[in-house]
Amino acid sequence: MREIVLDTETTGFEPETGDRIVEIGAVELNGHVPTGRTFHVYINPERSMPNDAFEVHGLGDDFLRDKPVFRDVAKDFLDFAGDAKLVIHNAAFDMKFLNAELGWVGAPTLAPDRALDTLAIARRRFPGSPASLDALCRRFGIDNSSRTLHGALLDAEILAEVYLELIGGRQPDFSLSAGQDRSGGGTVAEWRPQPRPGPLPSRITDDERAAHAEFVARLGDGSVWTRP
Repeated sequence: MREIVLDTETTGFEPETGDRIVEIGAVELNGHVPTGRTFHVYINPERSMPNDAFEVHGLGDDFLRDKPVFRDVAKDFLDFAGDAKLVIHNAAFDMKFLNAELGWVGAPTLAPDRALDTLAIARRRFPGSPASLDALCRRFGIDNSSRTLHGALLDAEILAEVYLELIGGRQPDFSLSAGQDRSGGGTVAEWRPQPRPGPLPSRITDDERAAHAEFVARLGDGSVWTRP
């Protein structure tokens, strides 16, 4: 199963009032495992950057001036996404921007049911607890120390780790495929079950053991329990 974990950075909150996407970052998963394939692009929004947005992601007018406009990257993005499920934190926000941009250039838009919202998953799993990306990193012990500013590709990479934890870890189906370290420490040549360090205590009581011995004695020397 192929999934795309993605994030965007924008000039603001509402495409309907002129805000635009300035960065897209995406990470490919296959069977809940990162493949190493990513998609990342900065985009010229063809408008000035509000100071509030600049303070969030640090992408200013001078940096974005020579970057491609959305029309020039739309096909590459759609080709990378393919028909995969889109894993997004607060999916409604990113989807409305992506579909606005795609619609403006006459490209196919993304069906709403393709989006899997990790924010909604987190709120269901941990009701009443903070569900921001930073809060979930703290909960799962994921290092996000390099996240001093929002960045679409970095956030997508972090979100991929958070997503795998939200659905039960890196192997949510508990498959015992070779090459996976069950301790989470990396790849090993082959995994085998380890012997138990000590035998389990017997669950047979002394009375049950005595009753069984009496029963066997009544069967005589020909019973299977007396054979060597």
